[in-house]
Amino acid sequence: MRTYTGTRPLLAASTALGALSIATAAQAQDRTAGASPDDQIIVVTAERREQALTDVPQSVTVVSEATLERQQATSFLDYAELIPGLSLTQTNPGESRVILRGINTGSVGSTIAIYVDDTPFGSSSSLGNAAILAGDFDPFDVTRIEVVRGPQGTLYGSNALGGVLRFITNPPRLGVFEARAQGGVENVDEGGFGWSGNALVNVPLGDGVAVRASGYYRRSPGYIDATGRTGEDINDADIYGGRVSVLFEPTETLSVRLTAIAQNIRADSASSFDVNVATLEPVGANGRRTRVEFFPDANNVDYRLYNGTLNWDFGFATLTSVTSFGRLEQAQLTDNTFGVTPLLPLIALLYGSAVPLGLTQDADIDQEKFTQEVRLASQSPDSLEWLIGGYYTRETVNLFQQFLPFELPTQQFRPRALLGRPEFLTAALDSIYKEYAGFANVTWHITPRWDVSAGGRYSHNEQNSVQITDGGFQVLQGLPAPLQISGQSSESVFTWSLSTRFEVSDQTSFYARVAKGYRPGGPNVVPPGAGPDFPAQFSADTLISYELGVRAQTVDRSFAIDASIYYLDWNDILIFGSFPSAIGPVGANDNGGGARSYGAEVSATLRPIRGLTVQLNGAYNNAKLTDDTPLVTGGLDGDELPYSPELTANASVDYQWELAGGATAFVGGDVRLVGEQAGDFSAAYRLTFGRQLEIPSYEVVDLRAGVAFRNFTVTAYARNIADSGGFVALGGFGARPGGLAGTVIRPRTIGLTVGADF
Repeated sequence: MRTYTGTRPLLAASTALGALSIATAAQAQDRTAGASPDDQIIVVTAERREQALTDVPQSVTVVSEATLERQQATSFLDYAELIPGLSLTQTNPGESRVILRGINTGSVGSTIAIYVDDTPFGSSSSLGNAAILAGDFDPFDVTRIEVVRGPQGTLYGSNALGGVLRFITNPPRLGVFEARAQGGVENVDEGGFGWSGNALVNVPLGDGVAVRASGYYRRSPGYIDATGRTGEDINDADIYGGRVSVLFEPTETLSVRLTAIAQNIRADSASSFDVNVATLEPVGANGRRTRVEFFPDANNVDYRLYNGTLNWDFGFATLTSVTSFGRLEQAQLTDNTFGVTPLLPLIALLYGSAVPLGLTQDADIDQEKFTQEVRLASQSPDSLEWLIGGYYTRETVNLFQQFLPFELPTQQFRPRALLGRPEFLTAALDSIYKEYAGFANVTWHITPRWDVSAGGRYSHNEQNSVQITDGGFQVLQGLPAPLQISGQSSESVFTWSLSTRFEVSDQTSFYARVAKGYRPGGPNVVPPGAGPDFPAQFSADTLISYELGVRAQTVDRSFAIDASIYYLDWNDILIFGSFPSAIGPVGANDNGGGARSYGAEVSATLRPIRGLTVQLNGAYNNAKLTDDTPLVTGGLDGDELPYSPELTANASVDYQWELAGGATAFVGGDVRLVGEQAGDFSAAYRLTFGRQLEIPSYEVVDLRAGVAFRNFTVTAYARNIADSGGFVALGGFGARPGGLAGTVIRPRTIGLTVGADF
């Protein structure tokens, strides 16, 4: 294994490299072992072993802890702008869809693999809604976020079509006591006040044991008002959690780390509001962002992750065993009254109600996932490096939905029994997913400046599902209640990668990579009365990526650049559509034809004078369908893939200088441009307007400033100072007053944070 001593010039090619720490002087010195950011080699684990970023032959962006603190980042939306080629949608805290290089069709299966250290998060199956439950972990006490673009099927397996996003947490530190605390307040324009607090402590327990614990609580203010019921700033949320990690190092060759992570999200109503389909303006009075809501919405999401990692150095190779268990629970209550308005008189008649009734939808998810991975990686510094491994996962997903009638004047639920059944209408979908995989990767250092790598992975998965529907409304339609339907599937997939990297000099290298990734197929439950076009099951979709890149910097490190171009060929794309049946429209997974994405990404760092850092990043992405999708989806050959802006760009400027008494002052700001993009596929919208739904471009300006004393830091920030109102989600045509539901980036937010180091 190569060692990184810092004597060799480093290609400073990531967004993290030029980051200015807003930590205290003592913190900054402690975290970098006395060296400045310019002297640090950025070590990543994107290829499942520690490597200098410059030695990785593919596109990787690293967002450092210092950058996250500088940005006051607490969620995906706060640091997404730092990552070229990344876009996302978010309608609720805990409900995010992450997209890399445009690989998205709006389906429920994820195209991005999410990891916390070596623990995979989210469902591998497309029956677990993984695409919109991406795991928006609070990044407090995270040493870095790694974003690896392009398919990662060889080392990460399924669902890494677009890439991998990894949260790398700070491990316990042996022999060091450390404590930090931070608190802040903020105000959202035309909304409420929020606050946050977090703290950590690192305690050594003898020579070979240390414990690190951290916790946080954040009150996110709302800025959406309700009509139909009384309510202001209804989209507020409380997000809190913590992490405990224990490190045992009984010898120099053996280490064991045990980690437990908990995060709870307690959100009220969604952050979407009713939008005029013609003007894309809010339908509320005086331009206020409002949503019609007759019953208070609620969305509770809980993450639980447990991980045990063993590393045993045998000299010639290191054995790594990673055992993890994760649980995701979501309980979501949504007012569905407006969407079923024509049925409300019938519902009131069935229940013999003298007052008008509304209808809510209760949707719960309970997902449990066990994984075991074993890797053996060579430690030899010779010309050949290798890694072999095996992987197993078993996950269960339980989905449960029920529709609950309530009285509109009082918001009281009605008794649920109807026509001899105990509930109005319920649906449960339980599934089991098992996957076995073996993988290997080898790198040949042909010369000191030329490497060639190859890898492969064989994966086999088996899935079973059972759907049970019940309720008086089903009896009313002449169907048996309860009604049980089963499905199953089995498939095997081989994925691979080939890459090469050539150093022209100590300051410049080029790389090329071609790789294949996949997302598992699976079974659908076929409802009664389904038509001949209803898919009984769907196949895996696959993607092959072709990529060229360059990393370079000047000798004095005053300028660095990281650039890549790519072409992605996506086949049997997974889509989600609504199909007719005897029990009404039923959502199901299906395969479309093909899609492709090509583009370019660039990140540059400039340090023209001491203390001044300028970072620029941008991406051009052209992602489109190459075939018509099934009619129920509404996508046609040549349509843009949803939420994949063709152009994005971000410019960040930071300057810091010394003050008397050892203090440091800093100021900075960001300007971000997001180009036009397509919204959700919608057959109804296309039928009405003859085209795709389009989302306008927008710009965002953020500012920050502060002072770092020896043990304290004070930071003031202003996000979205122009209150741009840029959409991060737009869709639901015909299901909302005005025609659409939209979600925008958070309005103008002003805040102050104070941190202390002990």
